[in-house]
Order: sequence, then C-alpha cells, then structure tokens
Amino acid sequence: MAAPLLAFHKEILEKIHDPSTSELLLLARGLGLRRIVCTLMKIYDSPQNLVLLVNATPEEEAAIGEELGIMGCRKPGLRVIGYEMGKRDRQDLYKKGGLFSVTSRILVVDMLQSDIPIELITGILVLHAERVTALALEAFIVRLYREKNSTGFLKAFSDQPEYITSGLSPLRNIMKELHLRTVYIYPRFHETVKATLENRKADVIELYQHMTESMQTIHHAIVQCMTMTISELKRSHATLELDDLTIENAYFKSFDAVVRRQLDPVWHKVGPRTKQLVSDLSTLRRLLTYLLSYDAFSFHEYLETLVACNTTSSFSGEKRLNQSPWMLTDAANVIFQSAKRRCYTLSKKSADRPDNVTADDQDGWDALDDIEGCRGQPTNKLKKAWLPEGLDPVSEELPKWELLADVLQEVEEEILRHESLPNTRGSNTVLVMTSSSRASALVGEFLSDMDLDAPKGKRGRKMMERKLREYLFWKSKLATQSRGGKVPSHAGVKSKPDATPISSVEGSKNQSLALRRKEEMKQIRGANRRRVRGGAPSAMNKPLPDAHSEHMAMNDDGEEIEALIATQVSSSLNDILVGDSDFGLLERIVSGQLQDDFDTRYGLLASEQAVVVRAYSDDSDDRVLAELQPRFIVMFEPSLEFVRRVEVYKNSHPGLAVRVYFMIYQLSSEEHKYLAALRHEKDSFERLIKERGTMLNPVFEDQRPKTGDQFIRTISTRLAGGRKELSAQPSQVIVDIREFRSTLPSLLHASGLQVIPATLTVGDYILTPEICVERKSIPDLVSSFNSGRLYTQCELMSVHYKQPILLIEFEENKAFSLELIAETTKSYARPTAKTASKSNTGPSETDRVPSLQSKIVLLTLHFPRVRIIWSSSPYATADIFNDLKANSPEPDPSRAIAIGAEEDPDVGAGVNTAAEDLLRCLPGISTKNVKYVMSKVNSVREFCEMTREEIQGILGVEPGNRCWEFMHGNGNMRS
Repeated sequence: MAAPLLAFHKEILEKIHDPSTSELLLLARGLGLRRIVCTLMKIYDSPQNLVLLVNATPEEEAAIGEELGIMGCRKPGLRVIGYEMGKRDRQDLYKKGGLFSVTSRILVVDMLQSDIPIELITGILVLHAERVTALALEAFIVRLYREKNSTGFLKAFSDQPEYITSGLSPLRNIMKELHLRTVYIYPRFHETVKATLENRKADVIELYQHMTESMQTIHHAIVQCMTMTISELKRSHATLELDDLTIENAYFKSFDAVVRRQLDPVWHKVGPRTKQLVSDLSTLRRLLTYLLSYDAFSFHEYLETLVACNTTSSFSGEKRLNQSPWMLTDAANVIFQSAKRRCYTLSKKSADRPDNVTADDQDGWDALDDIEGCRGQPTNKLKKAWLPEGLDPVSEELPKWELLADVLQEVEEEILRHESLPNTRGSNTVLVMTSSSRASALVGEFLSDMDLDAPKGKRGRKMMERKLREYLFWKSKLATQSRGGKVPSHAGVKSKPDATPISSVEGSKNQSLALRRKEEMKQIRGANRRRVRGGAPSAMNKPLPDAHSEHMAMNDDGEEIEALIATQVSSSLNDILVGDSDFGLLERIVSGQLQDDFDTRYGLLASEQAVVVRAYSDDSDDRVLAELQPRFIVMFEPSLEFVRRVEVYKNSHPGLAVRVYFMIYQLSSEEHKYLAALRHEKDSFERLIKERGTMLNPVFEDQRPKTGDQFIRTISTRLAGGRKELSAQPSQVIVDIREFRSTLPSLLHASGLQVIPATLTVGDYILTPEICVERKSIPDLVSSFNSGRLYTQCELMSVHYKQPILLIEFEENKAFSLELIAETTKSYARPTAKTASKSNTGPSETDRVPSLQSKIVLLTLHFPRVRIIWSSSPYATADIFNDLKANSPEPDPSRAIAIGAEEDPDVGAGVNTAAEDLLRCLPGISTKNVKYVMSKVNSVREFCEMTREEIQGILGVEPGNRCWEFMHGNGNMRS
C-alpha cells in the first residue's frame, strides 16, 4: 500500500494538477518528489490521455513503474519505449493512449516524422529540469510540442537547486527553454514543509566519533596538500576568476567540473603542470573520502598505486616527466608513513640472531624476547604461521566499527525490553545506511566476522587478518611480476624445506583425506617456523627507509616486505590465502556433516535478527523505508537527503516509534562537507526566490511560419536588382538519425530550418542536392582517422555528390585550436628492447607518429574535391549551414536515402543477379556502390569497355584506377 500524502504534498498537487496550466516545481531533495510525480501520473492515467515522461533514467523508469503499480495503475501502467521497439509498434502504442516513458532522442525523431500525433498529446512531464539548456534535446522537444499543440500542459520538476545558480538569470533561462511562466519553490524552510515535518519528530541520537591519532594526522596532511595545490593553481592563472576554488568547495565532486569549466577557454595554453594540478585535486578529494570509509590495508594499497603511477608512466613504463607536486612535500611523506603504521610495522630484532637456530634454542629465544620488554605485544609464539617474520601487524580498525557494534548491542537490548509491549508498530529490522556500495560491503563483512568477546578496537580482528593476507598476497604478486616471474635467491634463505618425515601421516591411513592434509600442514608449519627464524637475518639487513623521500620510503617498504615473504616456504605462502577455517570447512564437506546442519544454517531470519546494510540512493530509499518499516535506523555516514526521508517516513507513519543513530567523525571533512551542503542548498534556494521576485516573465510568440504560407526567397541578386520568387516549400535540411545525439539538429530547427530525419548511408547532413556534409567532433575525428572510417566516408561523398564537405566542429566555450588534442594522437605503445636501442639514432617517437594536421593534409591530397569547414561551435555551424543553403534548391529526402543504400526501393525490377554478383567481385565495387554503378551502365561489357577516366568518374580516382587495372592488366596474380 502506498504511503499517505503529507500536508505539503497535497498543497503542491493542488497547485500543479490542473491540466490547463504549466509549471516548474523546485523541491528540496528528500521530500518525496517521486511520490508527487507518481500521484500526478495516476491522476492523468486514462486511455483518453496521452502523457509522456521525458528525461528519466532507466532506474527511475523502473522505480516509477513499480510505484504506479502499487498505487493501482497496472493495466497497462507505465510503458517504456526504448530502441528495441520498432517504428510501427510505437505508432500503435501512441494511438492507444496512456502513460509512456520515452527517451528524448526517440521522441524528437517521432515528432519530426509525425509518428506521434503531437496535437493529441495531453501533456509532457520533464524530470531533471536543471539540465535543460538551449542545446538540450528537451528544449527541442518543447519547441516541436508548442508548434502544433498550444493547449497541452508541460510540467517540469527538479530537486537540484545548486545547478540553477550559475550564470546570468539561470532560472529565467530554464523557464524560457521550457516555455513556462510559473514556478513553485519549496525548500526545507518553507512554512508548510516546516510545520508538517516538525509535527512528529524521530528520536535522533547524534554520535560524534573522534578519529584515531593516525587518521587525524593523515587528514590534516591531505588538507594541507589540497591547500597547497589550490594556491599553486591560482598563482599559475592569476588572470582568471578562480574565487570559487576553496577548500570547502573542494569536498564536493562538482568541484572538478567547476575547475575545468574555468580553465576550458585556456586549456590549450596551460602546461602539463597545471593539468597535473587539476588531476591532483580529484585525487586528494578521493583520499579524504577513502580515509574515512576504507579499511587501513585498502587505503594503504591505494596510496601505493598512486606512488607507482606517479613514478612511472602507465603506458611506456618510463619515468614520468610531470610528477604530482603534492607528492614531493613533507605532508605527503606524513601521509604515506602514517598509512603504513596503521597497517604494520617492520621490526629488526630477528637480524641480531644467528643463522643456525636449532629447535632446542627456540624456548631460550622466546624467554629473551619477554625479558627485553615484549610484554603486551604479540610474541612470535602467538603469531600466525603464514605471517612473515619481522612483520608486526597493527591492523588499525575504523573507530566507527566499534561504535556500530555498541549501537547494535544497544538496539538488541532495546528490542528485548519492548518484547512484552503489545501491538508495537514497525519491524525490528535494523537498517544501516552508508555512502557507497563498497562501504556497505565493508560494513557487512565486519558485522559477519565481528567477535563480540574481543576487547574494544579488536572486534574486527578476523576480518583484518584476512585483509592482511590479501595485502601480502598482492605484494607477493607484484614482486613476482616486477622480477618477470623469477624467484629471487636471498642469502640465508633455503630454497626448499628439508624433507621431514611425518609419522602421524603414516599411522593414520584410516583417517579421511581432509584430516590427513590438515595434520600434514600443521606439522609443516611447525617445522618451517624454526627454520625461518634462523634463515631471515641476511634478508632483514636492509637500510632504513629515507624519511625525506616518500618515493624511496614506499619502494624500500616494498623490498622489505618482498624479502620477508621470500623467507617463507611454499607451504607458508599457501597459508596466506588458505586459513584454518577453510580446512575445517573442507573436512566437514568430505565427512558429510554439513548436510545435517543445512536446516539450521539456511532459512529465513527473524526481523529482530536481520541487519540490512544499504548504500544511499535516490528516491528509491523512500520505498525501502516503506517496505521494511524499521524502528531503528543507523546512518553510518551523514546524508542530508536521507535525514529528510526519515522525517517524511516518520510523519507518514503516525504512531511508529523511530530511532535514528546519526554517526559522524568529529572535526573531519565528513562533518565539514555535511555542513557545507546545508549552506549551499540554503543559499541556492534564497537566490532562486530572489530571482523569481525580480524576474521578467518571457513573452513567447510563434516565429515559425505555418504550413502553407509562402516564403519569399531571393534567387539571384545579379538579375535586375535581384529576382524574387514565391515558394511554398520551407527551407529544409536532411539529417541522419544518428546525428540526433548531438546538439546541432536542435539549433538548426531553432534557426528556422525544417529538420527531416532519415537513415542516410552517405553523409550526415544533406543541405542541397549537390552539398553533402560529414560532421566530425574532435574526439570523433581522431577515432575516424585511427580506424580509417573517414577515408571511406570521404570516398562515398566524392562519388555521389558534387560538393562533399567535411565539417570539423569544436565545442562551445573551449579552445578553437588543434593543440588541444595534440596529446591524443601520441603513441602509447610500450617500447621493446629492439626499438629502445635505436631510440637515440633515429627520430623521436613524437616525430614518427603523424600528427592530426598531417593526416588532414593527406586526406585533402587524396580527395581534392572535399572541402573542409572549421566551426568554432554548434551555433556557428547553424549559421554556416544557412549561408550554404542560400540561393540553392531543396534536397529530396527519398533520393538522399537511396544514395549508397544496399537496398534501393526504386531499383531491382528486371536486374540480372549474375551480372550484379560479377560486379561485386571487381575491386572498388562493394554493396555500397553496386547499385549506383548499375544505374550508370547497361551491361558488364559496356563497363569493361570504358576508359580509365570514365570508370574513375563513377567509382572515384583510387577505386576506379584499381578496377581498370584489374580488368585491363596482363592477368598476372601476385599473392
């Protein structure tokens, strides 16, 4: 059953439900925007209505469809129109009416081809209105919609006010593109929302957890590195407006887009150092997040990968020229050293012992360890057999794990205390919310392996031991790969264990294979432990890491760990991934005991025994709360939206006692980010409210002439002052369907051209019967050159059109220069020993690789008829197309579709299939142009008797030359 609507939900629906009005709704995140949209769609659900949902993601489509099904809209409910549905099927669905969710690209094509009756559309619902710009397909849809339908409604929704605060009059621009004049703004501090949510409040317990000393040190060092990087970036570009580059803004992911947007106009002028600084800001922000959510070993592994990537190039393996500046600071050294100390420490005590320690001296050395002050620390006797000698694990756990264990213990006691109370609403399932799926998996792993009897700070010991095993295995694999798969020979390390007879194995023939294997492994571990203590000194005699260079420190640590792992024999290395519990499980499987315990170990858990760990999502969290109805919610990490979802959940279920545990690291980036998000949203809503009060409503008028109106068009200005002609045909351009992924078709339509979508084989845009344009964005141009696709496209355009054009289009507000993509054409192939030896005698690698400019020159030499047009933006392209179409006839859509098509509908009657197959076997003739060749000649004999120039006129210069030489050559075939 759907949750009841709150007072402010009903107030919003009363204002926007009228089908004769169109509005924009701005709602704070977490207040139930999806519930409002679904209720509105339920009101309009009828076969007599045709309501379209636009700009919804696949996840949102599935969630809205499920929500509508719960509300009772099941026959047929929300129908999703995707790319797998054919044109005829879409036409039939549109005629039946109802609720539809369609992608913007499909809807634009259907509107232009009149597959959907625009005049019969009841209304359109647009989600994510903050993304609507003049270049968006949604603005194109609204223009097409309002051309033929002025009575239908259009309602837009958004819950991201922060995206509508940049630029000049951002709210007015969105309303202008959507043809709207009314906007409703409902922030959290709205009077109705505030009065509704404060009526019933949940029991919130705020738990401020202090970070460990090592985490505080690392956190302070990372913030120091971010401050240094931002200062360096501002100092490098003092002429740009970089006031938004602050530490507070750097906590958010949108900060990367802000920085790149500021630097885009001069991106081709900045050096590699500036580009590295921009990349470093993203890396440092991730480090702050990973420090508070990753375990110690995963965080240390990530740091080691950063050092490796910063030291050598990931492609060639050579030393990097532009290293990250923050890694060369003292703060970076503090980060690396503190992260290592959270995982383990390396002791040198075993280096003082002789090489040949016998089994009789073992107890003596253990007693000496106790005398020298090892009390309170794990002695070697308590160490695991798979643990290398000299490595002391620290395995620092996240402080929130201990706090979570205490919270769950308190919840369990609370559940037991309220068991006697009758008619308790809600379930006893505990809901734990985290920031990401990886954090959810880590929390779930901790709860699964948690040891309640262990002292505080050690309850996740079993999980951390497994993390340590995985880390050692990872380091051993890296060491093996760095050596090329060869096993190092360290002094004092025996190459293989001595053959020690195991009498227990001989006398246990009646035992199972698993038991014998377990006893064998235990005895091998005991024997190896004594040999390792005597064989490790030379491997441990390595210099201490250099504290002034974090690169050397990390490399030395890796060498020391590699040496420690090398001291272990093969059986101990196998124990890194195979523990005692795995042998016990194998034993039970072989003996058949696991089948008896199946019923006791598998089945449905009671609600009070279930702990659901889930990552924060979108409005789907409202459905999770409604289905589980938990009385205890643990917010493992803070979330502004989820706090409001809990408020709505509490007020939607009166009488339900809800307790929320709000956990946050005190004086951390987590706390600063949460408070900054609150301030940003409040400031954004205040700006929008102020803009709405002073905004001038746009006046909309239909500037496009209606069908049947006559167009006055100048044919020529040289004939007696310019002869003018009356034409009833509008100026049109034929556009390939695949081009609707770009913004150019929308701008062409806005400039007054009639856009006709079609499936074109040759070209992307047909402007006139003689002009064909192949549009290439910069990334597409590079990939087309690398794959050779552009050569084929220019060849087909040269064959079928008199004026083939290659349009190279740059992005708006970015550099109008090819220097921006110079580095994308470099070769990243790893040099071999053969090429490396000749690197000093020949040209450099950059000189050997042809640049993009040289490829364009070669293209113009091969196809001299192809003209190249450079466009600085899609707006400039629209103006260029209008100029090219001046004084020219309109193209024919049917002919443009037939050109180059494999199946020409007008050709095929009375065709000699044998002659067609023979033509396809000739060089230069393929399925793309065989129909065109057959339309130019009457027989194969006539084609063979043509001159070289005539064949080149049909096929092109290069293909025609190959075909003529094949037919008129001496007949010698060379392989």
